[in-house]
Amino acid sequence: MKEIIATDQAPQAIGTYSQAVKVGNTVYLSGQIALIPETMELREGDISERIHQVFKNLTAVCEAAGGTLQDIVKLNIFLTDLAHFATVNEIMAQYFEQPYPARAAVGVKELPKGTDVEMDAVMVLSSY
Repeated sequence: MKEIIATDQAPQAIGTYSQAVKVGNTVYLSGQIALIPETMELREGDISERIHQVFKNLTAVCEAAGGTLQDIVKLNIFLTDLAHFATVNEIMAQYFEQPYPARAAVGVKELPKGTDVEMDAVMVLSSY
């Protein structure tokens, strides 16, 4: 059985998808970009501010599903410029503790709303 996860603490879906879908104790989190939930506008400033916003959005969806960022077992990061990889690593270390999740960082040509970073994840809840 699929359980749809939704929260107003993260940006509403801007397409035909759910913020997250829970099946058993596994939660599949849709991609998050740096939209501010209250305004649905992209976070302005440098990429570090947008990376922080993406982690805030992922945190809100994790919490709505009954977990935390620490329950993420797989994180996918999409960047329009891989030169920002070191910045992602630095900021990610502020949100995650060891053991870190498995991860991929992929360079892409473009992302929704013209942003430069998007992340999606798979989370496994320990208390199911």
